[in-house]
Amino acid sequence: MRIAIVHDWLVTYAGAERVLEQMLHCYPEADLFSLVDFLPDQGRGFILDKPVTTSFVQRLPFARKKYRTYLPFMLLAVEQLNLSSYDLVISSSHAVAKGVLTGPEQLHLSYVHSPIRYAWDLQHQYLRESGLDRGLKGWAAKAILHYIRLWDTRTANGVDGFLSNSRFIARRIHKTYRRDSTVVYPPVDVSDFPLCLEKEDFYVTASRLVPYKKVDLIVEAFSSMPDKRLVVIGDGPDFAKVQAKAGPNVELLGFASSDVLRDHLQRARAFVFAAEEDFGIAPLEAQACGTPVIAYGRGGALETVRGLGVVPDGPTGVFFAEQSVAAVVEAVQRFEREGGAAIAPEACRDNALRFAPERFREEFMAFVEREWMAFGKGR
Repeated sequence: MRIAIVHDWLVTYAGAERVLEQMLHCYPEADLFSLVDFLPDQGRGFILDKPVTTSFVQRLPFARKKYRTYLPFMLLAVEQLNLSSYDLVISSSHAVAKGVLTGPEQLHLSYVHSPIRYAWDLQHQYLRESGLDRGLKGWAAKAILHYIRLWDTRTANGVDGFLSNSRFIARRIHKTYRRDSTVVYPPVDVSDFPLCLEKEDFYVTASRLVPYKKVDLIVEAFSSMPDKRLVVIGDGPDFAKVQAKAGPNVELLGFASSDVLRDHLQRARAFVFAAEEDFGIAPLEAQACGTPVIAYGRGGALETVRGLGVVPDGPTGVFFAEQSVAAVVEAVQRFEREGGAAIAPEACRDNALRFAPERFREEFMAFVEREWMAFGKGR
């Protein structure tokens, strides 16, 4: 059986790439395809140093830094990848990878991290935050996103079986494509985040500083509580905006190494998380360290954090109901009032262990084998 794995783009090692890494451990003989490959030589270990077949987008001007601006061309580019010699095609898709062309004698399984967020339910937020909600450029962007939605719906018909990274995304897939999917949670390398029972008197948040992460909201909330200390780890286009809202009790570290991140996650009193994520790996890394999570109660966090007052035993965090300063403040106060006695570091660690890489590989390969057997019987 010849296997091809298709990934959207290879430029960094983030959440989607951790999933790809485990896919390649499941099927090391697979050939790898991607629209672009700009991984540095020293950062290719997670793809087993495999050669990558890329698309024409790789050769477009300024593609190394501006590849995202070529999204409209990627719809065409992914269809030009020639996969006709493969029996099994697995796409790892948060943008266009699921749009590869396959024939009736090929099985195409797609692990969807999310349907294209900025083309579907997050379109209005994306346009507003990009300054494209008005004017001629705005109308052009809306027209392009309309075309992307048509393409995205059509190409869903070429997928034989869908996997989703959470029940939240499974609902989004059903809403978008009217297709059911099997949930296989992404892998979290909990072994890299050892349990620490001794906590210090500070809170931490860590993420890329972009609008939807709502780090500025967390900073504003803690700035209004000068008796509580917050450490912010991460960099991004919103750094200046976040910095402007930071009081003396808020420390911005900017980009930090994995060692610094691990050290703060282990020692922090709690990890604060205000984004509506599809899944969210950072809260699980914190829990692996035995650190509770104070999280916005929407999206993937509802599946990775055991909320105080939500589950009967073994809570690992506190939820807040809206993305507002007041809600964050109230959640922190509730955590200090009730969480200290109710949330145990060992319970946080046990919860995180449910998402270990070994579990991902087992569930992923079982799904592929079931689909392959059913596909063979149907021919």
